[in-house]
Amino acid sequence: MTRFRPRAHGRLIAAAALTTAALTALTACGAATEETGTAAGTAASAADFGGIDALVTAAEKEGTLNVIALPPDWANYGEVIKAFEAKYKIKVSSENPDASSSDEIAAVKSRKGQKRAPDVLDLGIAFARSGAAENLFAPYKVEAWDKIPEAQKEKDGRWFNDYGGYVSIGCDAARIKNCPQTFADLLKPEYKGKVALNGNPTKSGSAFGGVYAASLANKGSFGDIQPGIDFFGKLKRNGNFIPVESTPATVEKGETPISIDWDYLNAGYADQFRGKGVDWKVAIPADGVYAQYYSQAINKDAPHPAAARLWMEFLYSTEGQNLWLKGYVRPVLLPSMTTEGTADKTFVAKLPKVEGTPSFPESAELDAANATLAENWDKAVS
Repeated sequence: MTRFRPRAHGRLIAAAALTTAALTALTACGAATEETGTAAGTAASAADFGGIDALVTAAEKEGTLNVIALPPDWANYGEVIKAFEAKYKIKVSSENPDASSSDEIAAVKSRKGQKRAPDVLDLGIAFARSGAAENLFAPYKVEAWDKIPEAQKEKDGRWFNDYGGYVSIGCDAARIKNCPQTFADLLKPEYKGKVALNGNPTKSGSAFGGVYAASLANKGSFGDIQPGIDFFGKLKRNGNFIPVESTPATVEKGETPISIDWDYLNAGYADQFRGKGVDWKVAIPADGVYAQYYSQAINKDAPHPAAARLWMEFLYSTEGQNLWLKGYVRPVLLPSMTTEGTADKTFVAKLPKVEGTPSFPESAELDAANATLAENWDKAVS
């Protein structure tokens, strides 16, 4: 999957993330509640609908939620979607699950005013910020808003981080005698033709994270991603780096026996392919500790505005955040849930172990890194 998110896409993680009044039926973005006069498409909180119960009524009246770029095997999204559909009378229409964050933004722009436009977005932090700057997203504050750390959200609610993880090295121990533990290890001759990223870092958030982590491992910084680009250029020249996008299919077939990807995806592969001839091991490289969250946003012109807002409430509920945990990701509300005792301890215990504390780039550093990648990546690995 090639979702760009420097999601992440932040965070840890920031980049290294969890009634009452009656409501007149809402049938379109411009329909307003009898109690408040607030249009569904401009409701900035559940209270604007008259409370969660009224929001549920409005969302179930719409009956549909359009999502895009949500692979079922990414961060447990398959179960998240099924749980939402089971809880509410709403059908989730999932389009192009392997799309990138840039594809999501393009869909918002090209389908404005259309019923098939995406209602909600799951984006890398760079795209969340740029989309908010372009006024593409609706401001909305979920009921758990005050529990989301300040650094993990846009002040008006145009985007807010949700879940995240660490850059990791996945390795098929059934095919690789000695699995690499660090970025430095990846340069060894024994890994010739075996190292892959999850996509192109100019488009894929996980690949972007891999290059950023490699930069930190090679005396770079958040303000200077070039050492990471140079590292992959060196990997390409010595034959270790292969231009094959790592996916569940390539992992299972042995085409990408070493994959630099988010720890939750690599941990999921270990479960997914156990007993299928794949012995997938996961290591978070100590020489390049980098973590990142992905961000949620609501399309300002969502064709199902109430369902979009209810989806956000579900994702940031205890149930939704624990479903992220089940998928090996670290939900943004984990600190508060740990304090409250609502985080599922079984799932917490299964999270990949990390040594060291990550730090995260500022917005300007992310912008500079994206610009440097756009200019130099293809030249480095061609």
